[in-house]
Formats: sequence, structure tokens, C-alpha cells
Amino acid sequence: MKRSAAEILREYGPFPGFDKVHGVSFDGRHVWIALGDALNALDPDSGKMVRTFAIPAHAGTAFDGRHLYQIAESHIQKVDPQTGEVLATIPAPGGGNDSGLTWAEGSLWVGQYRDRKIHEIDPETGAIRRTIETSRFVTGVTWVDSELWHGTWEGDECALCRIDPKSGNMIEQIDLPEGIGMSGLESDGEGRFFCGGGTTGKVRVVRRPRAAK
Repeated sequence: MKRSAAEILREYGPFPGFDKVHGVSFDGRHVWIALGDALNALDPDSGKMVRTFAIPAHAGTAFDGRHLYQIAESHIQKVDPQTGEVLATIPAPGGGNDSGLTWAEGSLWVGQYRDRKIHEIDPETGAIRRTIETSRFVTGVTWVDSELWHGTWEGDECALCRIDPKSGNMIEQIDLPEGIGMSGLESDGEGRFFCGGGTTGKVRVVRRPRAAK
């Protein structure tokens, strides 16, 4: 297994009025941050909040190219990114014990923290299509260039883990500095990961390692 230390490129936050980051996504322009009682859009260049929706945002966040998806307790909300209107809801597979969320290949992918699982689910019904088991606790989840990554947070140790999407075996691990927290996770599709900082109330940008040729 390849292992390296995280290269942190930038930090955002903490954000006034909020003390914890629950989920992170990226729509190609804005970083969406789940802050418990609100879902906020951040301009990653200026570091300024540009949009705030007062909706429950308790865990992972995802973007499918048109809509946002936000875990709220035991459900996943489908959200209009322009108005914040909740267009539909589906049950979350963990019934309130869900963590990360991302979109890929026409499915939502939902992390289960203590169960060490990632479920692929139908975005219309919430039905589980398949389940991947991993060896570490699962926080945020993201796909990039056919690579499946998830965050992990156990005690004071946090890392980004790349796993085999068929077997769940660990392929690569990027260790974050001790004690900084690791909650939501999303790739920008290129060279950056956006990482929720849990109780630090921050979002950190971590360089994505170059894929081996």
C-alpha cells in the first residue's frame, strides 16, 4: 500500500455561527458545505460565502450536475442549488447513521461510519444497489478518475483512503496532521480534495497525488 503525508494547500473557516463541518461537495464553481442547520456555497477563490440555504444538513453532500443531495438525519434531500427548495426526499440506507455522500455513474454513494461500508444507492428510491466493505471507519466519500476515495477518522488519526471498489482493499493512504479532524470529502475532478474538518469548523484543500502511469 502506498502511504504519504497530506499536502494542505489552503484552509477555509471556521465560519461564524457554526462550529462543525458535516459534509462537503463541489459543483465545478462553488464548494458546498453542510453546517448542521444550513447548506452554504463557498467561492474557493475568494474564500467568501456566496449562498446560504436554511435546510437541515447533518452529514454528506453531493452534486449530480444539476441538483444537490444532502443527508438530513435519516433521509437524503434533493435540493435545487439556485433556490434551496427541497424537491424530493429518499430514505438514507443507515437510517440516521450515515456519513459521506457523493455522486458517480448515475448513483449516490453513501458512507456508513462505524459499519465501515459504502453503499451505492438508487437516487430515485434509495434502494441499495451494492455495498463495498472497507477496513476503516468511513467519513466522506468521493470518486475521481475511476478511483474511489473515502475519509477516515479514528481517535486523533485522520486520513484519505483509496480503496479497490470491488474488494474494498486499501490501495493508498494520505495521512492528515494529527488532531485536525476529517468529515466530508469531495474531489474537484483534478488535483484537489476538499476535506471537511469536523469539529475544527474548517474546510481544507489537500493536493491529490498524481496517478501512477
